[in-house]
Amino acid sequence: MLERLLSREKAAGPGIGATAPDFVLPIAAGETFTLSETLRKAPVVLAFFKVSCSTCQFTFPFLDRLYRSYQKDGVEFWGISQDDAVKSNAFSKQLGLTFPIALDTPAYAASLLYHFDYVPTILLAGRDGKIRFRTTGFSRAGLNELSEEIARLLGRTPERVFLANERVPESKPG
Repeated sequence: MLERLLSREKAAGPGIGATAPDFVLPIAAGETFTLSETLRKAPVVLAFFKVSCSTCQFTFPFLDRLYRSYQKDGVEFWGISQDDAVKSNAFSKQLGLTFPIALDTPAYAASLLYHFDYVPTILLAGRDGKIRFRTTGFSRAGLNELSEEIARLLGRTPERVFLANERVPESKPG
């Protein structure tokens, strides 16, 4: 059932090889995040989420681990929140996130461009703007694949997502 939902969801939005739809979203202090401008400098991981989503809460510390591993290579990670600034900042602080958050409220303009039904939805776009990776929910294999795809873009060895002593489930639906 989950696989059928995920496969339906993947088919509904821009998939692997498609051009990532561009968007502009607000961030702190009146600044904005523009996907196309950021892609000119670096590959970008987009992680769409809701603060109340328990799967997002579970997944985002692992994304932050990847961010800290690939940040030195110039890879950008952006959380795309479907909540307001106060809730989003509290979420980030509570989880100890170090990557930035953009706000996709109140109209969900960016989320609608990507046609997904569930969060977290995570995408990787290369500097050419093409989507290289897309997944929904939490999957150990999916996050390992994300790390491998980032490393492939950079021409280097993938970073480990999970520590040997961590007991992490294989999946957790979004």
